[in-house]
Amino acid sequence: MRKLLLIAWVLLVVVSCKSPSRQFIQIQGFAQGGTYTVKMNLSGVQVPVETIRDSIDALLFQIDTTLSGYNKKSLLSRYNAGEVVPATPLFLDMYRVSYQLWERSGGALDFAAGPLYDAWGFGFKNSSFPSDQTVRDLLESCGMGRLPAQLPVSGGFTDPALLGYPRLNYNAIAQGYSCDIIARYLYSIGVKDMLVDIGEIWCDGLNPAGAPWTVGIDRPEDQASTDQPSALEGIWLSGGKPCGIVTSGNYRKFYIRDGRKYAHTINPRTGYPVTHNLLSATVVSSVSAAESDAMATWCMVVGLEEARKLILDNPDLEGYLIYDGPDGTMQEWASPGFTVRR
Repeated sequence: MRKLLLIAWVLLVVVSCKSPSRQFIQIQGFAQGGTYTVKMNLSGVQVPVETIRDSIDALLFQIDTTLSGYNKKSLLSRYNAGEVVPATPLFLDMYRVSYQLWERSGGALDFAAGPLYDAWGFGFKNSSFPSDQTVRDLLESCGMGRLPAQLPVSGGFTDPALLGYPRLNYNAIAQGYSCDIIARYLYSIGVKDMLVDIGEIWCDGLNPAGAPWTVGIDRPEDQASTDQPSALEGIWLSGGKPCGIVTSGNYRKFYIRDGRKYAHTINPRTGYPVTHNLLSATVVSSVSAAESDAMATWCMVVGLEEARKLILDNPDLEGYLIYDGPDGTMQEWASPGFTVRR
């Protein structure tokens, strides 16, 4: 997840359409360390554009001040610092979702393993290269296995001291979760055709040209800078159905030490960065963008064979995996329902 930051500006763009019955607009602004884009068809929607813009702005601001690990004044940051914080619905819901994902994944997704990411230099703090003993100590002191299924709440507040001051980190699902919140609002005002892009994507219906939405899939080539544009491996075709699409990979966030690459995907069950041959996982979920976000990370934790099985065993998922083949060249695998165009 990119950093969550306050919304600084919002731009409204009218998108031209072939049909007069299709009234598309595009709203853009700053969110989560980058820009967000929301495209929608306002045909039949009675809510003024300015109200929609302000509502999206307010929802993203609420997410930032509640769930951001980079905003030092957010509820999450204050909770991680040991402060008693209000048990808001958003704060409790994110914990509920993350705990259920931890259970489903058998610990491959662990939202209380933040100290491990910090230790390897991929979290909220600067760090040095951890020793094996440091990794063992961290595995014994963090993780959702030490936490209950629900946060304890008293008088509308929750106290981290009751749980031994667990530190939570929602990077693996926060952007997808944010897309779902915005999409839920758009559905509530009658929007049917939409694309919500906050680093991860939720889309439904048709684009301004009257065709299903399409999304580019990056070629997973090592890039030291996240600002460097990626070459495209292909174009995913949505088919017009509601779904989230997320790509996770190890080609943007990594560092080299003593000639070895250390990627940002940490296996929370071992405490170490993954070393398998899976380069990127693109996952489509008909359930939610948060589901796509989590499943893509899950794939990157477990590697190629388990990722294939995860996707094929779940009827709500489709996937596209790019990996290093035996001869050192990039190879790909797509589930039967994943449509990609070269």
